[in-house]
Amino acid sequence: MDLFRRIFGKTSEEESPRQPLPADDSSSTVPIAVDTQVSEDLDELDPTTRPLGADLPPHMLANGVTQPLTREKLVAQRNDHIAFGQATDVGLVRNNNQDSALSLLYTSRSVDEQPDFGLFVVADGMGGHHDGERASAITTKVIASYIANHLFVPLLSGNNDVDQTPRTEALVAAIQTANTEVIQQVPQGGTTVTSVIVVGDLAHIAHVGDSRAYLMTKDGIEQITRDHSLVQRLIELDQLTPEEAIDHPQKNVLYRALGQNESLEVDTLTRRLPADSRLLVCSDGLWGLIAESDIYEIAVNNSDPQQACDKLVALANTHGGVDNITAILLKIN
Repeated sequence: MDLFRRIFGKTSEEESPRQPLPADDSSSTVPIAVDTQVSEDLDELDPTTRPLGADLPPHMLANGVTQPLTREKLVAQRNDHIAFGQATDVGLVRNNNQDSALSLLYTSRSVDEQPDFGLFVVADGMGGHHDGERASAITTKVIASYIANHLFVPLLSGNNDVDQTPRTEALVAAIQTANTEVIQQVPQGGTTVTSVIVVGDLAHIAHVGDSRAYLMTKDGIEQITRDHSLVQRLIELDQLTPEEAIDHPQKNVLYRALGQNESLEVDTLTRRLPADSRLLVCSDGLWGLIAESDIYEIAVNNSDPQQACDKLVALANTHGGVDNITAILLKIN
């Protein structure tokens, strides 16, 4: 009886008048006072006679109410989604920003086990004060609309038909559609574009002009797009060195861009993205002012891709900010 009384309190004959129970609040917590001696006495009881709830974890009461776990018991789960950052700035010289950037990322976790799907576009407008910004804005919107209708919506609906437009072909068609729209709506304007579709660990890239894509891995940084510029053509013909191209008076002259001709050739490539790699899409206002070694160091040493983008833009402005600056950085986990 002494043990019974020590564990369960007073008997019914000794019980004090009942007190009203507190209002039920499932979000409340109840502190637990542990009596060491009572715990030892419980261990002495036969398992079939142990009181209900005696085997529950110490943070849970028999009625289901819990007390907060200590901070040490909270375990952070690894996030294996793609992460990205995006930043754009007018720079220190121009009066308006003719760059346009667009980032769309779809992530899910369900029985369908669909991979991450992303569309990332950087367009650098050319032309008069408003023509360039309109041309780049039209381009990003047309590409996004085309890819959504031809790739993203079928993905959501579970349409895996073998006749579905291949991703790279869809990007090319989207850019050519944007080219037609720019010619019709902004006759005096033009724009570059570098667009990327990421599905899982594959990047499908379509590119026109001198905006760039860089892939960064543990082995270093690699420019994976080719500039469609006069100086790049001269470099390829061994008539100019890369060092001479930096200060060449015609370094901004492009021989291929949207809005210039009804027939447009688009460069394409597909690359696998290794774990812990980075993919940077940017305008020439960034890569023209920052050394590749500095781009790599900032992109790789900042775990937050948004913070890395902000630092890249800030560094380009520190180096003069002579053009609009745009960066989209993907981090592959």
